[in-house]
Amino acid sequence: MRYAERRERLRATAADRGLDAVLVTELLNVRYLTGFTGSNGALLLRTDGADVFGTDGRYTTQAGTQVPDVELLVDRATVSALAREAVLPRSGGPTARRIGYESHHLTVDGLRALESVLADAAAGGTVPELTSVRRAVEALRAVKDDDEVDALRRACAVADAALAELAAEGALRPGRTERQVGRELDARMLSMGAEAPSFETIVATGANSAIPHHRPDSTELRPGDFLKLDFGATVDGYHSDMTRTVVLGEAADWQREVYGLVAAAQAAGRAALAVGADVVAVDSAARDVIAAAGHAEHFTHGLGHGVGLEIHEAPGIGQLGAGRLAAGMAVTVEPGVYLPGHGGVRIEDTLIVTDDEPELLTLTSKELLVL
Repeated sequence: MRYAERRERLRATAADRGLDAVLVTELLNVRYLTGFTGSNGALLLRTDGADVFGTDGRYTTQAGTQVPDVELLVDRATVSALAREAVLPRSGGPTARRIGYESHHLTVDGLRALESVLADAAAGGTVPELTSVRRAVEALRAVKDDDEVDALRRACAVADAALAELAAEGALRPGRTERQVGRELDARMLSMGAEAPSFETIVATGANSAIPHHRPDSTELRPGDFLKLDFGATVDGYHSDMTRTVVLGEAADWQREVYGLVAAAQAAGRAALAVGADVVAVDSAARDVIAAAGHAEHFTHGLGHGVGLEIHEAPGIGQLGAGRLAAGMAVTVEPGVYLPGHGGVRIEDTLIVTDDEPELLTLTSKELLVL
């Protein structure tokens, strides 16, 4: 992974904002910038390049392996220790006068403690100014590098293979419960190399399929019902996200009609993924297809979201979204039509925005599968 390159990108952002340092405390952002996967770690990134990684004694060996190229500070009070380091560098370098912090992550009490540590370290001198860099690292994370795209491809491949194996062996059959299917799908992803499911797997059959985020329960699969499966695998910390909807037995005309509508909307959404496209316009490309068929009120969520170290991250693609797509963004396209009391369909893929056609990472067929 290209951790040093990522730190340089954040360093450039900090310099542009007139900062001497950035204190990164959100663990996934720390992982993105350093590779560290422990439960306590923070990074003091300085614009002069004298970065310091902080953790506690439990992770000394792990930090030496995962973050070999950044100076290590071992202290149980990690954030406080890094704050003191910003004011009184052990290297004898200059004091950081303006320090960025992750305001979306640090609590109010945490901020007060940080201010207190800086004041004490300044010992009556000029106390460094704290300024928010809210979600600056997340903005960098929105565009994936080649290593990240490779991890996403592998995560999607695991999910594809697990579903294919489950269907081929007849595990999606009437009489089984949603919970049984969900647990077996999770187990197969794990056996194929996933670190964990990306989120709680959604298995929803019959009327439950009309609930967008139904949690699997003891409901039995029955002939003639929709079966909606929304799931993903985590590989090297990166998530996949895919939804497929099938019919158990012969599909009724209304089921084929709804499925065809969602498939058309999903195709329109995928086609709208282009460099520079406004995220609201991408949402509209799919939503307008559903609205034109009279089902606007049955599509109740955004079209998609970014995916990476988190299952939901920037950019958000929806009516309340903001911004434009860029090459390298990993996003989902997942329209749905949900008919309460009857059933629902969602079709979802994970894709990479490119300068040409978007790259499809979830390769399971989107033809209506009748099992």
